[in-house]
Amino acid sequence: MTTALPATGRARNVPPFGGLNPTLLGIEIKRRFRNRRTLFFTVAFPIVMFLAFGLQFRDTSIETGRTVAQGAPSVAAFIMISMAVYGAMMASTSAGGAVAIERQLGWSRQLRLTPLHPVANIFVKILGGLSIGLLAVLATFATGLAIGVRLPVQVWIVAGTAAWLGSLVFTAMGLMVGYLVPSENVMQFMGPALAFLAFFGGLFRPLDTMAKPLQHIGVWTPTYGLGEIARSPLTGDAFNWLAVGNVILWLAVFGIGAALAFRRDTQRV
Repeated sequence: MTTALPATGRARNVPPFGGLNPTLLGIEIKRRFRNRRTLFFTVAFPIVMFLAFGLQFRDTSIETGRTVAQGAPSVAAFIMISMAVYGAMMASTSAGGAVAIERQLGWSRQLRLTPLHPVANIFVKILGGLSIGLLAVLATFATGLAIGVRLPVQVWIVAGTAAWLGSLVFTAMGLMVGYLVPSENVMQFMGPALAFLAFFGGLFRPLDTMAKPLQHIGVWTPTYGLGEIARSPLTGDAFNWLAVGNVILWLAVFGIGAALAFRRDTQRV
């Protein structure tokens, strides 16, 4: 007598939200915070840069270049926000590095054999990068407060939020590179690339102090729009449609690129 074999190929039960849950997110965040090299370059390095270039200008007006009373917008505050943006964008690109390492180790391939949805896994990586980005912004702002930078509460909140959430542009950039470049080369590529973009985008030096050809190039870099938007509460500049368009453009470019690279990678399994 023969017995019927159990049915195979049954669809797996997909957990709620594709498998996204607090436990998985907690593991990802703990793993990020245990990476001392990442913490140094995303948290400590922007603070060191801020102290090196901003400490001497804490009482210098961003408008006149002369000494101003404490509490007025200063060059130090301008540099502080720029370095917070830099730290947040470096933290955001670390999501791409994490993806690339998992691809090399074969862990991403193993995860696809589980009920965890690939999009949920990517979303966890994004949240992990944002958690370190928030730490970078808060640490840089705390350093500014400690050395005497004084700003209205709304400026701290709006500028910090813009620097933090605007770094999603670089999350998309990091994911795109993470799916295209071998893991051992991701951060070797991203580090110099981000420094280059930060310089020509006006984070290390105000764009209007550069030569005209460099200014024309700078407004097309992905760092320009984010830096302008984050610093606008401090400078009081009028609404900058060019900066907003810059952020939307690069978010679309990197987002589409990351989605195409992600789709190609998942089709390999």
